[in-house]
Amino acid sequence: MNTHYQLVTNGEELRRAVDDLSTKHAIGLDTETTDLDPYTARLRLIQLASPEGVRIVDLHRFNEDVKRSEALASLRQMLAAPRPIKIAHNAKFDAKFIKHNLGVDIGGVFDTLLASQLVSAGDIEQRHGLEAIAGRYLNEAVDKSERLSNWEFELSEAQLQYAARDAAVLIPLRDKLIERIKSLDLVQCAQLEFECVMPVVDLELAGFYMKKERWLEQLAIVEKKRAELANELQEMLGEGVAQASLFGPPRANINLDSQPQVTEALNRLGIPLPDSTRNWKLQPLAAQYPVVAKLLEYRTMQKALTSYGANMVEFINPTTGRLHADFRQIGAPTGRFACTNPNIQQVPHAVEYRRCFMGHPEKRRLVIADYSQIELRILAEFSGDQAFIDAFNSGADLHRVTAAQVFNVSQDQVTKEQRDFAKRLNFGVVYGIGAQRFSMMTGLSVTEAEDVLRRYFTTYHSLDAYLRESANRAVSEKQARTASGRLVRFNFDASDRQQISMTQRNGKNAPIQGTSADILKRALRLLRDDLRDTSAKIVNIIHDEIVVEVDESEAESIAEKVERAMCVAGEEYLRTVPVKVESQIACEWAK
Repeated sequence: MNTHYQLVTNGEELRRAVDDLSTKHAIGLDTETTDLDPYTARLRLIQLASPEGVRIVDLHRFNEDVKRSEALASLRQMLAAPRPIKIAHNAKFDAKFIKHNLGVDIGGVFDTLLASQLVSAGDIEQRHGLEAIAGRYLNEAVDKSERLSNWEFELSEAQLQYAARDAAVLIPLRDKLIERIKSLDLVQCAQLEFECVMPVVDLELAGFYMKKERWLEQLAIVEKKRAELANELQEMLGEGVAQASLFGPPRANINLDSQPQVTEALNRLGIPLPDSTRNWKLQPLAAQYPVVAKLLEYRTMQKALTSYGANMVEFINPTTGRLHADFRQIGAPTGRFACTNPNIQQVPHAVEYRRCFMGHPEKRRLVIADYSQIELRILAEFSGDQAFIDAFNSGADLHRVTAAQVFNVSQDQVTKEQRDFAKRLNFGVVYGIGAQRFSMMTGLSVTEAEDVLRRYFTTYHSLDAYLRESANRAVSEKQARTASGRLVRFNFDASDRQQISMTQRNGKNAPIQGTSADILKRALRLLRDDLRDTSAKIVNIIHDEIVVEVDESEAESIAEKVERAMCVAGEEYLRTVPVKVESQIACEWAK
């Protein structure tokens, strides 16, 4: 069935269309572009749908500079206004092109992609493309075959029909999704996500500057080091080979990236391996067996080269000279962001890598701000454990306080090793750690690990009760919620003990990690207002960290604004525990 549309090709037609659309409560919004990158592609069509039909604005017919075009003034004004609500699917994409081409932010966003992800509550089997959710909620087929057609030249009737349908379907789709959002009590969380769309648009358009020459120099160093480590490892593993070579030290000649071959070689050396050779399981053996320590070092180098090798350079945008990564707002069931193309959230912490990222041009600086122990503070808030809360309220070092309790010494007697031990314990508790996992992390026996955990939870008694309750509720109710009301559902086989154990662990962690994600998103929304009309731009976010690029002359005042906005966001969710943000101003992204 054809969708009724009107092709808008001049200022007078556009003004009449905008006058009519401005009276609506909500309109469908979609765009068609010549490619996916706003810096190298063109915005061809803007589709605006109401129940009566679709207006398709062909920007190629507006010959002058569309960013300054008087003929498009009414359209820019309507798009920026909070009403009508603009319903878009993956609104970030449309908003990036509209901001880059028309110079306006989209006001009043309802994103059907984010709404569908929220309603699915972490079900990783569900797909959220427009075609999939139109079928799921409207029992309607959306033909996407024209999506990859050429939008540069004269448009066919099939292309215009496709463009009109994509916008028109958004109106009934929003109605269905609102029903689901309300029935699942997700209104507050949906609002949080929708308000975060424009900050993410700004983040992606801004990009992060990486000095290409420094990056390639670092890679050359890592490649050389990896080759040296590989040689040393082959010789160390070769000691297990029965017959040494007549022509020098024995070499194992194994594939160091093959788990079975590495396992066999380590077994030949008589090393008591756990049930797998994953890094965290091998870590406790590193101090006792130099070959294990060397293997872990090799893997670190190898991962750096495979994940963050020369391909990073290929992502530098030819127009801007910067990396414009793709940040997915709901990248995990807990609401955490995910990042791809490239993943600049997981650049190694080592200064050699981080120093490649900097403010650009030269007089620009980076404000690097992060929450101090935010997940532990959330855990203190949720559990209501007075000893845990008091430790934060006193301003004391939580890890030192914990070490003093666990090792039964005064705080001034706590050694660095004891503090590091307590730090691993504190953060392990957030992730629902058990005695077995803790013993592997620390090298303790399972009995010793159980004893440490028993002393820990004797100190933080209410914390223990809260975590047990969260674990049991995850199994009985098959769901958990964050502070914003975000819903995370758990699917598991009730007869499988391993799956139940995993669900219990996720039941402890999901509300904590998810609330941390809620706080970061709220901070991005508040910070966007504070940075308006300044030289500052957010250039990267990690789970508890925000990186802002700013002119050197404004760096001090922007650092204060960033800290304040992040604290305010945290304090909206945490009432009994203080929120602490630490920031620094630097030329490079290094701490």
